[in-house]
Formats: sequence, C-alpha cells, structure tokens
Amino acid sequence: MIENNEKPTKSINRSISVAPMMDWTDRHDRYFLRKISKHVLLYTEMVTTGAVIHGDRERLIGFDPAEQPLAIQLGGSDPADLAKSAIIAEQWGYSEVNLNVGCPSDRVQSGKFGACLMAEPELVRDCLSAMAEVVSIPVTVKTRIGIDRQDTFDELHKFVSLVKESGCNVFIIHARKAWLDGLSPKQNRDIPPLCYDRVYKIKQQFPELEIIINGGIKSLAECKVHLGHVDGVMIGREAYHNPYLLIDVDEQFYQDDHQKPSRDEIIHSLFPYIEQHLKSGGKLGQISRHLLGLYQSLPGARYFRREISEQAYKQGAGIEVLEKALAAMHEQKEIIQNRLAKMTKDS
Repeated sequence: MIENNEKPTKSINRSISVAPMMDWTDRHDRYFLRKISKHVLLYTEMVTTGAVIHGDRERLIGFDPAEQPLAIQLGGSDPADLAKSAIIAEQWGYSEVNLNVGCPSDRVQSGKFGACLMAEPELVRDCLSAMAEVVSIPVTVKTRIGIDRQDTFDELHKFVSLVKESGCNVFIIHARKAWLDGLSPKQNRDIPPLCYDRVYKIKQQFPELEIIINGGIKSLAECKVHLGHVDGVMIGREAYHNPYLLIDVDEQFYQDDHQKPSRDEIIHSLFPYIEQHLKSGGKLGQISRHLLGLYQSLPGARYFRREISEQAYKQGAGIEVLEKALAAMHEQKEIIQNRLAKMTKDS
C-alpha cells in the first residue's frame, strides 16, 4: 500500500488502455506491458468485493508502483461492499476504480454481478453512487451494448441515462452484446457481432460523457479510426497475444517520442524483476507465460516460445531459460536469413 503523498493524479488520459482480462492482466503482465508503453492505462483482472474486503490484499490487489497509471476493476452488486472496496482501492494507490458490468461467465451471474447487471440499471447507478461518495479517484463502469434480447439502442440509451445519474461520466463499452444463456465466456468474445456504430451513437447522444470503445480492436490504425468518434480505445486480447503492438502508442497517442526499446531490451530489462520474484519464492513460469507473444510473427519466434514453454515450469528454472530462449530464436533467425539470402543469390 502506498502512502497518501504518493497518490496518483486524478487526471487520467484514457486515449489507449488495456482491458482487464481474467488470468492474463495480473501484476506480472502489467509490469511487463509498462516496459513497452509508459502511458497506456492498465487495468487489473476483475477482483470481487469479497476478495478485496476479506482476502489477502497484497496477493490479490498489490502492485508495483511502476505499473501506474493503473485502475482496479471490481466485481460486485452490493453498494455498501463496493464502497468499502473502493476505499481500500484508493488507499492502496489505484488511479481509478471500475465496476464490471460486462463479464458473462456463469460464476459472476450466480453472484449477481457482471453483465447480468445490465438488466438492473438502477442498481448499477446506486453501486456507482456509493463508490463515488467515498473516494476521490474516478469511478467508472465497463459494460456491454446489451444482454440477451435486451439489445436495442433505445435500451442501451436508457441504461446509460439512468447510470449516469450516479455522477459516473466514464463509460467503457464493449461493442458486443452478451448472451447469458447458451454461450460460454469465450464464445461471448467472438460470436455476438461487433456493433461499433452503436457506441459511436452513444457518444453523439451523450457528448458530456467520456466514452471508451472496446471489442475486437487489433491495430493502432483501428484505434485512430475509433478516436474520430469516441474519447478512448481499450485493446483486449491483441495486447496480450501481440504486446509489442503497444510500442508506438506513446509516440502516436501521447506525443512522447522517447527511445523505443527493442524486444530483446525489454526482456533484459525484466531480469532484475524476475530475479527478485524468484528470491521471494515465486516461479519463473508465473512471469514468462506473459512473454510468449513478444516476438509474434518474427523469424524464430516459435523457438522462443517452445524453449520457455518446455523449460520455465521446471524446478529451479531461472533467468537462464530466457537467455537460452533468446539464443535459440536468434540462431534460427540467422539460419532463415542465410537461407533467404542464398535463394536470392541463386535466383
């Protein structure tokens, strides 16, 4: 937990953010992503109010100060518990607290939170009001464009109209509806069609609100198109599977033209963090699993992934696994380049 005098600024630039993703955006992934971009807004995995109030906070919501700007996403539907959790989040130094009204999994439905809350906009309003009353950091909401057969623009408009009465003025909208009955969480990320125009229209209807669009966004070029219609873009799975996508974010969206680290430099910059994690009893695989997409589509990337996947979970695995993975990748890359050069010469 940070001291009050280290509390982050209330002003947050949400031009580009990385979505909260269960089992993916943990503290190690966020530390890694921060090596790629200094400015992109990062989110935790969703944490339930029960876990925040009663659980091991250091394990569940602890983070490295280097991860800032950082928002926490809460799962819950009880205004009092959400208020308590928001206070704790602010005390721990988070820049923003976000309410999950978009997750479609069975587990969150049984707990009456996530996407099923779209059917109860008055409750969502009350939850956000309760949080906003007790903290000074921004309170935001992440939602879908609809659920099940409640998926017209008019219904989304009504939802936003009621929820904004809480004083919440930042809506992150996943541009797909969620089918709560019949589709798995994975299927809900792909099968319901994307409807970006509906999110654009919400921004037109509510110009005073900060509208962030999410869903199926795979390139910075797409981000620029969306920013012609809304205030910010949240990237999800692509930022995990192809994290080096973010290397140009600072220059293109934050006017920060600092020297961009190479992929190899990013790996080497993580070594002190990894060594500290290992000394404290952690395992290499807890960090290395997040690095597998760093060299996506480059020659030799398969050898990098294979070395890590086969070796990182062995007892005593350390930095040498990453060094061998880099060596194997570069060796294969050189073989490929020499082969291509020979083919060019022969032709």
